[in-house]
Amino acid sequence: MGKRHRVPHKLNSDLEGRIDPGAPPGTLTQDPHAVETKIDVIAYGPDQFLEQELDDLSIIANLLNDYPVVWINVDGLSAIDKIQEIAHMFQLHPLAVEDVVNCQQRPKVEIYGKSQFIVTRMISLNAHLQIEQLSMFLGKNYIISFQEIPGDCLNPLRDRLRKGYGHMRSQGTDQLAYGILDAVVDGYFPVLETYGERLEDLEDEILSNPSRHTINLMHDLKRNLLLIRRAVWPMRETINELIRDESPLITSDTRVYLRDTYDHVVRVMDFIETYRELCSDLMDVYLSSVSNRTNEVMKVLTIIATIFIPPTFIAGIYGMNFHTETSPWNMPELSWYFGYPFSLLLMFLVTVAMLTYLVKRGWLGQAIKAPMEEAKEKDIHPEHRA
Repeated sequence: MGKRHRVPHKLNSDLEGRIDPGAPPGTLTQDPHAVETKIDVIAYGPDQFLEQELDDLSIIANLLNDYPVVWINVDGLSAIDKIQEIAHMFQLHPLAVEDVVNCQQRPKVEIYGKSQFIVTRMISLNAHLQIEQLSMFLGKNYIISFQEIPGDCLNPLRDRLRKGYGHMRSQGTDQLAYGILDAVVDGYFPVLETYGERLEDLEDEILSNPSRHTINLMHDLKRNLLLIRRAVWPMRETINELIRDESPLITSDTRVYLRDTYDHVVRVMDFIETYRELCSDLMDVYLSSVSNRTNEVMKVLTIIATIFIPPTFIAGIYGMNFHTETSPWNMPELSWYFGYPFSLLLMFLVTVAMLTYLVKRGWLGQAIKAPMEEAKEKDIHPEHRA
């Protein structure tokens, strides 16, 4: 897979890169962040194959005459003049070309004249989640695909074409379009598998040592799952439309394969919904875990304060120092020879009595047991130590 340079996808990215309000339909506006345009072509038939980079677009006409299927792939959308030249050469509709350059489209299928316009979204996960629009024009003997950045999930498909595996090189462009869509959908599964593993790690961390870092990771994961859901959800209707609607560009045999792709999209949606529900459940577990730990800490502190209240009370009384010569009721222990040992002994006996009472009620053991077990677990597992 090629190196990807796009910044992480954001929730508000759908509002970025729009054309100016009131601009005529079909206006092409260059994205200032678009990468340099590179055009590759794969042309093939049952017994022939050609793959090369296109610097001169004029040879496309010869390729269309010499090969049954021509796949033109455009990486990077900075060269608006080349995109317009390709659009003029294949008589692509201006509204569809505008959707190609404005890379915030929902997955969809539209028919413009003799070509079928398909929009899908590719997903990859490197350091950050990457969501990229893939636009595709399906014609009688050609497919033109447009990608935002270099690198995709289509290399296994290209390898099959190079080596002649399967029956794709003896089929038409509709089978190639199916192969592209199927590769895009299959690319969702590794990303979701990674997020599933992250959810398991977060669950273990929440149960053992919940922290602010844990909740931040959970929020990021939940947001990314929302982004994936927004990208994948329309794919189900897109594939279903290709299966359901009659089109001269898609044969009945290819529709059978598309039904399998539709089933994969449904499975992906099930995974996404399951993981989103698990995120919500983990959030509840985190809040409950933090609340329980806070309650345990408060119990311990309350018990400690309760134990020291009687000695503090006794020390406060003897600290008032009323003069015993004025009245025999004014703390006679102040003049007693054993007054100081007596007060210490009294504090000790009251503290023992309080501890005995708390243990018999079962309050002291429950309050101290949980923190002690947690500390013991951290000693056993070095990875839990700070």
